[in-house]
Amino acid sequence: MSRIGKAPIDVPNGVDFSVDAGNVVTVKGPKGTLTQQVDPDLTIELNDGIIQVSRPTDQKRHRSMHGLYRSLISNMVVGVSEGYVRELELVGVGYRAENQGQLLTLSLGYSHPVMFYVPDEVKVETISEKGKPPTVKLTSFDKQLIGQVAAKIRAFRKPEPYKGKGVRYKGEQIRRKAGKTAAK
Repeated sequence: MSRIGKAPIDVPNGVDFSVDAGNVVTVKGPKGTLTQQVDPDLTIELNDGIIQVSRPTDQKRHRSMHGLYRSLISNMVVGVSEGYVRELELVGVGYRAENQGQLLTLSLGYSHPVMFYVPDEVKVETISEKGKPPTVKLTSFDKQLIGQVAAKIRAFRKPEPYKGKGVRYKGEQIRRKAGKTAAK
């Protein structure tokens, strides 16, 4: 049986959990509201503040859906209660980031600034400290959306392996390559 699917999900205080007809899961909390359509074969039960996801058979399809939907529901519960934070660093000479509301403006060494509108569900903040690379801090209650936005920003200038310049996640290790050696 799926180890991930078997694990129970604790519902913290202040979080409302409901399953509608058609297996639509809705989770409401202090940070926001999330909904997710769950496979109709799976059963979701809430007993004494603990959510349990179970499957009808041991078919390969049911086993794969079991762990997936349990993880999605767990991410929803954590998101509406605690939220998620992603930080991106801009490593490179002259790389800058600034935001006006939800509009993020990045200077990444191109001939033009890169303008990116961040969705309203994600809060964006730019931090510029002397001696440290500029940082873009993303905060949201939706783990899928914040990951997608962070990946999109990173894709504007991925870290390159020779000098390590580009947009990277905070704490990310870049595999570095040796450059050309001079001929003798």
